[in-house]
Amino acid sequence: MGLVLILIFFLSLISSISPSYGFDPLDPHANITITWDLLQSVSGTNDVRVSLYNFQLYRHVEVPGWKLNWDWVGNEVIWGMWGAEATEQGNCSVFRGSQLPHCCEKSPVIIDLMPGAPYNMQSQNCCKGGVLSSMKQDPSRSGATFQMNVGGHADYSNFVMPENFTLGLPGYTCGNAYEVQPSRYPADGGRRWTQALSTWNVTCIYSQFISSATPKCCVSLSAFYNDTIVPCPKCSCRCQGQPGATCVKPGEIPSMLEQVHDPNEEPPSIVRCSQHMCPIRVHWHVKESYKQYWRVKMTVTNHNILKNYSQWNLVVLHPNLKSLTQVFSFNYSPLNQYGIINDTGMFWGIEYYNDMLLQAGKSGNVQTEMLLRKDPGIFTFREGWAFPRKISFNGDECVMPPPDDYPRLPNNAYRKFISSYIAILSLLLVVVF
Repeated sequence: MGLVLILIFFLSLISSISPSYGFDPLDPHANITITWDLLQSVSGTNDVRVSLYNFQLYRHVEVPGWKLNWDWVGNEVIWGMWGAEATEQGNCSVFRGSQLPHCCEKSPVIIDLMPGAPYNMQSQNCCKGGVLSSMKQDPSRSGATFQMNVGGHADYSNFVMPENFTLGLPGYTCGNAYEVQPSRYPADGGRRWTQALSTWNVTCIYSQFISSATPKCCVSLSAFYNDTIVPCPKCSCRCQGQPGATCVKPGEIPSMLEQVHDPNEEPPSIVRCSQHMCPIRVHWHVKESYKQYWRVKMTVTNHNILKNYSQWNLVVLHPNLKSLTQVFSFNYSPLNQYGIINDTGMFWGIEYYNDMLLQAGKSGNVQTEMLLRKDPGIFTFREGWAFPRKISFNGDECVMPPPDDYPRLPNNAYRKFISSYIAILSLLLVVVF
């Protein structure tokens, strides 16, 4: 029992002092995998199925979605494609006939089809507009698949895997393709199995530092027992007046709103002017204390005036989450990463109710309340225990206030003074006697 307690303390200490890498240390499978299956090779052309799987627990791919790109090694072209399409056909002048290839680009950019695409253009598990849900929020929407027929010029023979893969998403870096065991597919209700001729995997890893040079969210704190509201640290994301730190003051209308934006491109980040300059602010408020429970209100506010956040989520690290009793107006699921420790949980919106965090304005926030049981002998409002250790928004870690600034109990300063006085007096007594 003693060894278990020591292990719990050690893991809690590591999680509280770990460097700012988002929550990836708690998610060892934080990646997107691209699988290439060679299904058939006939008369100089090859049928290929490409699948994207988002194995991340809480980080998803938002609109405008993924844009898969690679470089052909030889003179390959894409004759036909189902479930996705290339953004450019390219120069196909070397081909003659009634039907030209779908794409002749040496470095094609492939995008997902939109929902409602014509049936003759669809493939299985396609047409999500490039959006991939996280594994916790909706595993059924965490993957995408398309098929293509790949050929080439007269000298084209064997299929060769392309190279230099990218996802077209900020923060993701893809490795090289490596061959794995061929994929297997059930047939006849699972009585028979077929398999691909060859299968390759490409793994893409996310980095918050590569995604953005500055943080994307911050946290403010308050409590019923203290009149002080601890704001987000100043310049959490940017500082007003710095190059690139564009913000809009109340009453101003930025010129960006008057322009027509491409829905297939990420809108620029224009935020409301504030002392923290973050697109997202998360506020944690210790609302009430009952005999056996305590209540917390959590509010997420969007300060970005050009962007809505779809399928948003929060990941919270707090030691009392293991005693979470009820959550109002949000979905919740624990992230039991260590097995014996349940101090991390994921919150996200309810579909068709608050799963869309609207841009800055009166409706630009979502909020919930939760009840947590007071663990006998453990729970206390002292020393900032009631506040979270870490919070992330859409997988990116938020800037927390310094622990010394956390709201304190009204008699905390007096108790600290008495403790210091007793310590000094004891030291004097030791010296005198």
